[in-house]
Amino acid sequence: MERIQIAEDLSYSRIIHGLWRLADWKQSKEKTLELVEHNLDKGITTFDHADIYGGYTCEALFGEALSLKPSLREDMEIVTKCGIVLPNKNRPEHKTHHYNTSKAHIIQSVENSLKGLYTDYIDTLLIHRPDPFMDGEQVAEAFTQLKEEGKVRYFGVSNFKDHQWNMLQSYLPFPLVTNQLELSAYNLENFEDGTLNLCQEKRVPPMAWSPLAGGNVFTAQDEKAVRLRDTLTKVKEEIGAEGIDQVMYAWLLNHPAKIMPIVGSGKKERIDGAVESLNMKLNHDQWFEILQSSMGHDVP
Repeated sequence: MERIQIAEDLSYSRIIHGLWRLADWKQSKEKTLELVEHNLDKGITTFDHADIYGGYTCEALFGEALSLKPSLREDMEIVTKCGIVLPNKNRPEHKTHHYNTSKAHIIQSVENSLKGLYTDYIDTLLIHRPDPFMDGEQVAEAFTQLKEEGKVRYFGVSNFKDHQWNMLQSYLPFPLVTNQLELSAYNLENFEDGTLNLCQEKRVPPMAWSPLAGGNVFTAQDEKAVRLRDTLTKVKEEIGAEGIDQVMYAWLLNHPAKIMPIVGSGKKERIDGAVESLNMKLNHDQWFEILQSSMGHDVP
């Protein structure tokens, strides 16, 4: 498995496993452990979480599985996120859907995540969404305290545009190490608005959530989805892929920004297919044919 250097002493597997649907899979902790070990055997060592996933339950479900074999913790990198607050039966004190990036909230979120994930440190903590009420000084104080206490090794963000990234970075005494973005052949926003360019400028490898566009490309009948599906099918035949999902992964993996797709499936065959896409190369014609199919017009 190819690895991407995130910091001097931290690297991620190029394919990342996302656990946001873990609660929906309704499987035993033994089955979850089996899935974790399958990922590790395939070279997928980086696991993506967030405090809110599964209504604040997925971290604990993962932790229960990890508790069956604690030694696996040293073979993986755990990423988790905080900052979104959801009204939920598991958090009755939350009355409205909002963002909270105060020092107290960040630190409490990390304490909850450490307990749930059955670990004493998090490799990378991300601010889940840009917070219009963010106090950069408080975030910096929280990050610095967590780093000094050894509870979080590195920090990043998710869904941040360039101005939001630069604002937060200006308060921090150490660099942010990643930006988790929605990136896919169907959703081009972060390709077009300069967000991905900033990642390259800062030499920050981005994580890609929803790299298959939530599955829309496979079944949707809107003009864009049909047009893109036809092109992906054509390229699939040209490169010998088993499915258009592999072409969509390959489209991201072939980009020079060192994009790391997050695979959110609990099915081993889907995970294996994503790993196989690492070996699939697209030439310039194929890459731009997919891009133009998504845009609906030729490049300028």
